Formats: sequence, structure tokens, C-alpha cells
Amino acid sequence: MSHVIGQLFQFVGAGLVLAAFIAVRTGKLPHDGLRSLILNFLGSAILAVLAVWEKQWGFLLLEGVWAIVSLQGILAYRSK
Repeated sequence: MSHVIGQLFQFVGAGLVLAAFIAVRTGKLPHDGLRSLILNFLGSAILAVLAVWEKQWGFLLLEGVWAIVSLQGILAYRSK
């Protein structure tokens, strides 16, 4: 993967996570709402894949756990 494409994916992943965070903090989305969970999952999953690709294990721990917890929230939401 080229450096530019990797950077583009990093911005997309970080943007999704930050969009969810800002939307929840400003009251635009509920913290346990499906949209915020999906934004968090997609962003953190993208960043986790990039962390594996670049062998950044500490970052993988952070983003991998973030993705797993977000996915659990999505599955719990769907089972309501």
C-alpha cells in the first residue's frame, strides 16, 4: 500500500471515530445509538487493519478493542 493511500485511510478512520465522538459529546447522537456505534466500529476497524499492516501493536490493541466493543454494542442493539 502506498504511503499516500495509507494516510488517506488513516484520515478516514480517524474522521469516523472523531465524528462519532463529537456527535455524542454535542448531543447530536446518543452514546448507545446505532449510528454512533457504527461510526465507531468502522473507524476503529479501519485503523486496526492499518495498525496490523504497519506492525503498530500498541495502536492495534487500542483500535482492536475499540472495534470489538463497538461491534458488541451493534449486536446488542440489533437484538433488542
